[in-house]
Amino acid sequence: MFDPHIAEIRFGTGLSPTAQPPQSIQDMLNGLTSPDHMATRFPIEPYDQFRHRVAAFNDVRRTERKNRGTELAERMAKERKSLVKDARTTYATTFRNALLRRVHSETGLRERLAFFWADHFTAHGKVMIVKWATSPYVQEAIRPNITGTFADLLISAVTHPLMLNYLDQQQSVGPNSKRATPKNQRGLNENLAREVLELHTLGVDGPYSQADVRQLAELFTGMGYDRAGAFKFDPRAVEPGHETVLGKSYGSNGGLRDIQAALRDLANHPVTAKHIATKLVRHFISDQPDPDQVKAVETAFLQTGGDLMALYQAMLDHPASWTTTAQNVKLPIDFIASALRALDIGEPYLTRSREKDLRNILYIPLQIMGQPWEKPNGPDGWPEENSHWITPQFMAARLQWALAAPQALRRTLPDPRTFASAALGNRLTQEIRFAAEAAENRWEGIALVLSSPAFQRQ
Repeated sequence: MFDPHIAEIRFGTGLSPTAQPPQSIQDMLNGLTSPDHMATRFPIEPYDQFRHRVAAFNDVRRTERKNRGTELAERMAKERKSLVKDARTTYATTFRNALLRRVHSETGLRERLAFFWADHFTAHGKVMIVKWATSPYVQEAIRPNITGTFADLLISAVTHPLMLNYLDQQQSVGPNSKRATPKNQRGLNENLAREVLELHTLGVDGPYSQADVRQLAELFTGMGYDRAGAFKFDPRAVEPGHETVLGKSYGSNGGLRDIQAALRDLANHPVTAKHIATKLVRHFISDQPDPDQVKAVETAFLQTGGDLMALYQAMLDHPASWTTTAQNVKLPIDFIASALRALDIGEPYLTRSREKDLRNILYIPLQIMGQPWEKPNGPDGWPEENSHWITPQFMAARLQWALAAPQALRRTLPDPRTFASAALGNRLTQEIRFAAEAAENRWEGIALVLSSPAFQRQ
């Protein structure tokens, strides 16, 4: 059953030479409800603050366009570039702080769950400054809700301005609404409704039809955001009349309350319980999830109305969580972050590193390994299948990083023999120990440990 090393490697951010792994399942769960020290120590700007950058950028750009060819336009152009530069610098700090949270966290499960749910509710801006709003969205809509109910998390994510931007909800207008005039070319957009049913709740094989998608899309009309990037509900865009989703009718007047009611019903649907249970087990344990473990998590979901802490406990209580056979390959972000943690490359190193160096040593390698930071290909997030990540190209990128990055980040590397024990704990095999001892120099020895299957898997 419970093993502290498995707990930190499989459910946390990796073993550390300076931090103790959790000592029990209850220890792991208690950490989730304890104060979020990492969020305080390494802050990430929440969206409600970030959106003021968007508003300022839009105001400046509007003034620049209206005054083309004037001195005012030139001043606005400089101001616009300054706003972009400041937002880009903040984005770099956000990336660094996200890694520092993983390196220093005593509750690695919180960091992993925040990533898991952010991936489940993938959203990112498409243009201009909004394209850097994902971390602020996660900080505001996801992270504070990972210990509540799935329904609250769903509502928080689906009604967030960044999600509405990402899935074009702003463009959706009820065909018979007051805004559906001949001059208004926009019509009903089904993107958000489709992804809520297909990805966020019932799953791609869920019991819904195209008619349900359209009805939910009509129910969603009115949701959008204002010019300052804040949530806005516009009654003029609402499609009049009742909407029927999965056989249940929702209010005739339209409104956020009816939308929330529909989302709660979808969140508490039995098929949603199975879909979420499967994703959770697949992400943390195996891309071929144990049906009995999925059933245990699904049952906890149904018995508690989607209480997420109950789901986590059901997953951790199941024997399959503690099998000594590591099955999932670490995602690139997990690989890099756990390597930094094992090497004790934390705040003293990363905060004094130049933005350019962090980009070359951490940001770009993530792209080469197949996981550009916060930019999955679509709203379904990152693939969970090992086969996606174990390719010659991606594995070569990991090996190259293991050889080059540690010595670029630390002037003095630890003894590979000591490092192997600190990084792998009871996963350290005689073969890896021998390889670490036989390495001609420290950086080669460390690269051998980081490249080993024992370290690459969770």
